[in-house]
Amino acid sequence: MTLPTPSPTAFVNDPARPAHHPRTRVKLCGFTREEDVDVAVAAGADAIGFVLYEKSARYVTSGRAAELARRLPPFVTPVLLFVNHDTAFVQAALARVPGAMAQFHGDETPAACAAACAPVGRAYLRAARIPTGAAGADFDLLKFAQDFSQAQAILLDTQIDGYGGGGQTFHWSLLPANVNAHLVLSGGLEPANVIDGITQLRPRCRSLAVDVSSGIEVPGRKGIKDAARIQAFIAAVRQADQFLQDK
Repeated sequence: MTLPTPSPTAFVNDPARPAHHPRTRVKLCGFTREEDVDVAVAAGADAIGFVLYEKSARYVTSGRAAELARRLPPFVTPVLLFVNHDTAFVQAALARVPGAMAQFHGDETPAACAAACAPVGRAYLRAARIPTGAAGADFDLLKFAQDFSQAQAILLDTQIDGYGGGGQTFHWSLLPANVNAHLVLSGGLEPANVIDGITQLRPRCRSLAVDVSSGIEVPGRKGIKDAARIQAFIAAVRQADQFLQDK
């Protein structure tokens, strides 16, 4: 049987349909050390992120990202984070890390993302920078998702000076109720608030994943991950999944 294709603005999470993605995927980001990658994999991470933005405190070269990514077992996805890099740089970095996705966190247009990834057959995430406070309601996420409809998912991060979420949250409740896209919630997540984020946003989109960096680090040591925080974060995500399943 052929199912109808939803319109770009349709609410695909129809309560009459079964949940297609009841498990929240987990991306842990900003890795710089082998031991931290190993802990993340053992804890059950679905994706591991490496920051190739030179101004970031978590910056690694594409060569270093490739070294760390070689530790990943099958079905754990490496993700390379770019900020306004040119097409040649993106493609060269992706070539060094087999199976890696791109994550665009700058001012890249839909055409720029496609030009970098389509020729080399790689999927990408596109970060949407959501303003804090009441201004978050003015961000047109439906249009952004439609503009970047070729992205595998839209990553929701907090708008700050510069790029990246800065460990800050935005008002999740101000996002649209119905988004026909896979979403990745980021920005200021930690074990204490990720359950609330998941329960608020899961019903609003096609599927929900979460992305965390500073919330799993040793306090004051950017790029150095804390094993207990990693384990607590993933345990909280699974608790949220169970809560939604039991509703």
